[in-house]
Parts: sequence; structure tokens; C-alpha cells
Amino acid sequence: MRSASGSTASAAVVNWPAVLRRAAGAPQLLQPGLLASAIPGHGAYAGILGQDTLDGVLAADRTGRLAAVSLGSARTLPARIASLLTRHRLLVADLPAGAQGYAQLRALAAARPPGELLIVLQRTRQVAGHELLWAALAGLGGGRTLTSQTTAQQGLIAATDLAPTILRHLRLPIPADVRGFPVRTDGAFDGPRLSGLMARLLLIDSRRLPALAWLLLASGALIALGWGVDAFRPGGGDGAGARSARRAAMRVGGLAILWAPLAVMVTAALEPSPVVEYATIAALCLLLGALCDRLIPWPRAPLAPAIAVLGALTIDALAGTQLFIRSLLGPNPALGVRFHGIGNELKSGLAVLVLCAVAAALHPAVRSPRAALTMALAGIALAVLEGSALIGAAVGGVILVSAGTAVASLMLLPGALTRRRALIVLASPLLGLLLLAVLDLTLAHGGGHFTGSILHARSAGDLRDVLVRRYRAAWDELGNGAMPFVTGLALLAAVLAVRRRERLLAPVQGDPAWLAALGGGLTAGVVGALTEDSGPV
Repeated sequence: MRSASGSTASAAVVNWPAVLRRAAGAPQLLQPGLLASAIPGHGAYAGILGQDTLDGVLAADRTGRLAAVSLGSARTLPARIASLLTRHRLLVADLPAGAQGYAQLRALAAARPPGELLIVLQRTRQVAGHELLWAALAGLGGGRTLTSQTTAQQGLIAATDLAPTILRHLRLPIPADVRGFPVRTDGAFDGPRLSGLMARLLLIDSRRLPALAWLLLASGALIALGWGVDAFRPGGGDGAGARSARRAAMRVGGLAILWAPLAVMVTAALEPSPVVEYATIAALCLLLGALCDRLIPWPRAPLAPAIAVLGALTIDALAGTQLFIRSLLGPNPALGVRFHGIGNELKSGLAVLVLCAVAAALHPAVRSPRAALTMALAGIALAVLEGSALIGAAVGGVILVSAGTAVASLMLLPGALTRRRALIVLASPLLGLLLLAVLDLTLAHGGGHFTGSILHARSAGDLRDVLVRRYRAAWDELGNGAMPFVTGLALLAAVLAVRRRERLLAPVQGDPAWLAALGGGLTAGVVGALTEDSGPV
């Protein structure tokens, strides 16, 4: 920030064009300076000489200028804040660290007039992975726990919610370009619960891949054990007993993966140490897989994890227990990714789970309008769950589920592929988005993720900008770390599955419903990789 020592009538942000370029590269539409420009008199900043004044950017207008800046010693900061507040409706200040800063904050809170809004934010460390910060607001009234329509979670608000909160408090019009929703209070304050929530969210990213590795290794070890169980018996491992053991091991290992979304919610409630969490997830998945295989006649076993997982996700979202966002498959708000609902990693996984469950329910199936309708209705139900702002909040989930379900349903219809059927597949994502728009406008009163990013776009240029930013982010993910290798491995597995589908589906006698699940599942995965901002993840 360019200004002289002491108080100045105005100041300018150094290299404001760089700020605008950084905002242009963000995944969402951002317009720096929009808040201060919407307030008569614009914004002012009070800081400490010799310390970073970066936070003063929050008080800059659309041109990068501030109405007033006051720099001085930490000791004089409260008096300078009081002086600026007599002339400006928006004031940003940096308090000193340590005991002195806490004392000044308590003094500001005690002296706050009833009609004044005081917002306190923990300063970011400017390091990736530390986007989750403490915040407090005084002057809203009502309860004591913060929330907003953006996050739909008690104790969580988004940075984009601050501008509409300030403008509404000042009784000023909220520009159409302002994103987010006003912060509101909901319920009593529970400090230990919020501290536990933050601590848990900061652990999720570092535990995801190790937990997945443990589960895959455990399932692989079980399958290897099944292949070797009869290897040392007379006659080798080619008898009926060996084949039975191998098949049982592969069934249990596959079912174990399907139980993962439920198992991670169990460990989210327990919050154990890393190794205990990994071992618990692997053991619980294998146990549930073995019980399903034992108690439910094959191949109907996938029905159990599908019903249990979707039921648990729905109950958790509607009851507000926050187990899923604490889980290792949750949306991961600690990285600023999303705040609730179903994350990109699970959207296509749930599509595969539901398609397999329908195939299990229809077995033995024949290609018929009734079988196709059953598949379609299950897909619509999943699209509603993933698209609902109260549960899934997943725009991309609706697109990939619609496409995958359309392919699976048409594969169950008698007759060959026609032009009309191909058009239905191509139109299915658009129909899914139309359904999502209706859900957002009715159940979420226009406050869902889809309406916030797409329906509220002011022009075709805004919509194009959103899509360009999303695909840029997806392309970046494709080249991130081992993702090129993993993507190639996934594509190779998909090609092999299609080419050897008769051998793959031999255990279910080539059942058309299972073939439809294979086709629909692959479609959902590919469409998800092409439409999500996380790309192949």
C-alpha cells in the first residue's frame, strides 16, 4: 500500500493490476473493491508502522484507492480507529499480536455502540491448507453460533458472506455482482465443538490417501489369500474349493470398497489417531463386506451398502450432525473447496454404487421397458439427492448421474440404438440441470450452489467466464503430482472392462442389468472428469 506515515486523506494499493489479474484466475467470479465501492465515502484503513499492511486491500474501491489511511504505533491504534470511525462507515484495522492485541479487541468490543457491526478475523498465514480461519461477529443479534446460506453448516461461514453482511447491516443495496449471503446467528455458542470441528477438518486432507491405501491393501490381501488358500493342498489350487475361496474373497473385497462412505463416517464420530482410523476403516469395510456376502444371496449384496450409505448421508445432512464433513470423504472445507454436501471424489462413486444396486435388485434381468424405468427412477432419485442444496449440493453430480443413468436405462430397453435414443442421452444432462434449477428455486429459495454460480450470472460473458475458470482448474488437476499416471491407469482399466465385458460379467451370466451398470458407471466417471473443476480426481 502506498501512503505516507501518519494519517492521509487517501492511499492506493501498490500494483493493483496484479490484484485484478489474481482475481481473474480464481475458480469463481471475483471483483476486488466491490464492497468499498458500494459504501458512500468508501473504506478506511488503520495499521501499524513497520508491519504488513496487506489487509488494507479489503478497504480499497474498484480502482484500488482507499478513502483514508492511518499508520502509527500499536499504542495509538485504538485512538486512530475511533477517529476514523467518525468519518467512515467501513473501517479495516490490523490489531497487534499477543496480549496487547487481545486487550485492544476487548476494548473495542466494550466501546461498540449498539448499532455498530464488529467483525474479527484471524489473519491468514498465506500458506496453502490454512484457508480455514477463526471469525467472530458482534452486532447481528439473535443466537451466538454463526452460519450462512452459503455453507448451510453451524459454525462455518465463507469469506464471500462478509460483504453482503456488511451492506445489509448498513442498509445499503447489495450489488448483483456480490457473491455469498448475509451471515446469521443460529443457536447457542459451543466453543469446544467448534474447536474440535476445526481440528478435525485440518486433518482430513493428510489422512485421505493413507486411508485409501490401507483399504485397498486390505482388500487386495484378502483376495490374495483367497487365491492361495488351497494352493498347498493335494491337487493344487484348481479344485472347486479353491475356486469358491477365490470368488468369495473377490466378492468381499469388492463389497468392502462399497462400504467405505459409511465406514469413514464412523471414524469421524470416534476421531481416533491416524493408524487407528486407517485400521478401523479397513477392518469395518471388510467386516461389513463379509457379512453382506454371508447373509445376502449373490449378486444382491450391493443393495445393502447402497441403501445404508445413501440413508446415512441423507440423515446426517438433514439432522445437521456434521459427521460427513468430518469424514475422510467429506467436502473438505479446510482447503476452501466446499462447505457441505457431496464432494467431487464421491459423486461418480455414488453413481456406480446406485447403478450396481439396481442391477442387483433386477437380477436376473431381461431388457424391458420396466427394467429401464426402474434404472431411470433410481437415477432420478440419486440426482435429486446429489443436487439438493440441503443434502448433496452438487451441480456436477447431477450432470454425471443424469448422463450415466440415461446410458444405463437405454441399454436396458429392447431394440437397437436409434437416433432418438442417442438424443435422449445427449439431452439428459440438460434435463438434470433443469431439475436442479427447480430444486434450488423451490427447496433452497434460490440459494443453492447452482443458482449462485450459474442462474445468477448477469450475462453470457459471466457464464462463459465461470466455465473457463472451472476447466482451467480441471486442467491444472490433471497435471498435479501422480494424477497423469492415475488417470492413465483408470482409462486403461475402463478400456479393458469394455473389451472383456463377457469375462467380467461371467459371474452374473452376462446379465443385461449388470452390463447397463457397467456402461452407465463408466459414462458417469468420464462425464464427471470432463465437467467437474477437479477434473480426473
